[in-house]
Amino acid sequence: MDPVEALDRIAFLLERSLAETYRVRAFRTASEVVAGMSPDEVARRAAAGTLGRVRGIGPRTAEVVEEAVTGAVPGYLERLEREVGAPLADHGQALRAALRGDCHLHSDWSDGGSSIEAMGRTAAALGHEWAVLTDHSPRLTVARGLTAERLREQLDVIAELNERWAPFRLLTGIECDILPDGSLDQERELLDRLDLVVASVHSKLRMESAPMTRRMVAAVRDPLTDVLGHCTGRLLAPRRGTGQRGRRGQGGGTRPESAFDAEAVFAACAESGTAVEINSRPERLDPPRRLLREAVAAGVFFAIDTDAHAPGQLDWQLLGCARAEECGVPAGRVINTWTADGLREWTRTRQAPSPEAPSRKAPSAE
Repeated sequence: MDPVEALDRIAFLLERSLAETYRVRAFRTASEVVAGMSPDEVARRAAAGTLGRVRGIGPRTAEVVEEAVTGAVPGYLERLEREVGAPLADHGQALRAALRGDCHLHSDWSDGGSSIEAMGRTAAALGHEWAVLTDHSPRLTVARGLTAERLREQLDVIAELNERWAPFRLLTGIECDILPDGSLDQERELLDRLDLVVASVHSKLRMESAPMTRRMVAAVRDPLTDVLGHCTGRLLAPRRGTGQRGRRGQGGGTRPESAFDAEAVFAACAESGTAVEINSRPERLDPPRRLLREAVAAGVFFAIDTDAHAPGQLDWQLLGCARAEECGVPAGRVINTWTADGLREWTRTRQAPSPEAPSRKAPSAE
């Protein structure tokens, strides 16, 4: 087995299972180091037992490389495949197969753990035709939110990558904070340049229901908002067997749902054509099923997203697909099922590219 592939697969499975960041980093770092060595040097050091002397390679990662060089599947990888490599849900595969992309993912430009290139390449490897990079907006300083200047720099980086990545396409986007008055946390001219805008509440989550409802309704009615992200803001206890992610505010505790009038918010989404996100993060799974069914009844569009902060987390979409199927979300209302061009046209016109998707003026009675 190729040792770099073995190290990358282990890192992927650790990320997918919400393992501690330091564990993932050890395998990602070792993969980069080994990739920079010639195959002869790797084989020579593996035979001599000196891989552990190379900076960036520790005892566990050296053992993985040594086993891979002999042609064997490393024992640590075999164990991970048994423990956490199984499908994350028992159903949802049909809807997952219909998805063409992911509208919500982060890179190390904000609070993600991996480069834009690593996130894009993994999305393509998972079968996506496109993905939207949505790093945070400036006021979320704890997540290194992007200033307007840094976001403009990122747009240049994405343009350069897309020249090399065709036919896969990385679309431009942002996860924009919904400020307490319902406005969006970024320059409007810059938001208008982006392919897709996810708007989410990250602050003052304990507002009273009435002002929170006004805040969210104002945001989803903003013509620059395309997707309402993780609408309740809840955090669940970590799923058994997934471990801890070890990142601030993620995976290490619980948080109740924000209070708001869901009927009013979803009605505003249906009227404006703003999609409601089905967030697939194991510690979010937002919205809860009761609200997801309410959103279906309101006739809104949906985005089934991972909110991934590492490459392995891009595999979480099946969790959202399973919940969508349980709650009767029609595939025709899921914007991830559209082509990149169809999605970009919808964000500009709110005209769905598929005849199966309902008009925002006449929601389905399903």
